[in-house]
Amino acid sequence: MAEVQNQTFRDLHKGFVDELTEKGRSESTVIAYAKDIEQLLNFLSSKGTTGIDSITIDDLESFKTDLQENNYTPKSVSRKINSTRTFYKYLLESGKINDNPAEKLAHPKFDVKPPRVLSEMEYRALRDVSRVDVRLYSIVELLLQTGIRIGELANLSLEDVKESKSGIRYIYIKNQGSHPSRKVPLNNSAYQAIQDYLKVRPESDDDTLFITKNGRPLLVRNIRTAIDKAFEKSGIKNAKVNDLRNTFIAHHLANGVSLVTVSKLVGHKRLSTTEKYLNLIRAEKEDQEKNLKEL
Repeated sequence: MAEVQNQTFRDLHKGFVDELTEKGRSESTVIAYAKDIEQLLNFLSSKGTTGIDSITIDDLESFKTDLQENNYTPKSVSRKINSTRTFYKYLLESGKINDNPAEKLAHPKFDVKPPRVLSEMEYRALRDVSRVDVRLYSIVELLLQTGIRIGELANLSLEDVKESKSGIRYIYIKNQGSHPSRKVPLNNSAYQAIQDYLKVRPESDDDTLFITKNGRPLLVRNIRTAIDKAFEKSGIKNAKVNDLRNTFIAHHLANGVSLVTVSKLVGHKRLSTTEKYLNLIRAEKEDQEKNLKEL
């Protein structure tokens, strides 16, 4: 990562990154925010700005315009605006500024694609392809049957696979950053997949659940690469790892599980995030009814 040019800005940048780290934000989040704010501060320095107090909404709008003119997608620009707002919130709360111009910084308009949900055939194909590798199948099954995030899966330890006194099996998701801890039930399929993997799991001093052949924690990027290859082998087009989570949410809502319950299971902060899947389900149902009428 390049360094922030202006010394004053460099100190503010470091303070911001330290604050994110102290708050327990994930490593990937800290890196993303750090890069975004580094880019913002270097842009402002290039325009002759030296003091954080002198930055106006016009300066921030100029940064946004510069991003757009350099062919950043609206989604990328929106993410950088979120980073900017978080940075300015830190500046305000730490007494570095008295006014917050970032509050007036508007997001660019862009179309939000509906969540990608695996069809029943894709669902079966992915599971079938994954069965050749016990570890991969356990990972795929856990993501499909619990809806947890890939980062949460990578952080699971052996002791996070639990069974209550009443015989209820579940995984314990530790709190991470702004996401609180939660318990997610394991159905028989997911639990058995984990048990089958534990039988072949290499011996290791590391208690991370999913590890490499050398006994080291399996990283998120390795998990993502393995699942992408499984998508390719099973002929599933335009799918990403997060679509396994989307599939879990959509299927549970379609089967009548309450919005509140699903939201808690997957760890959504806002109920509105879960609600968008209801619109997808309604649209699919309307299409099915329309097709039946045309037969």
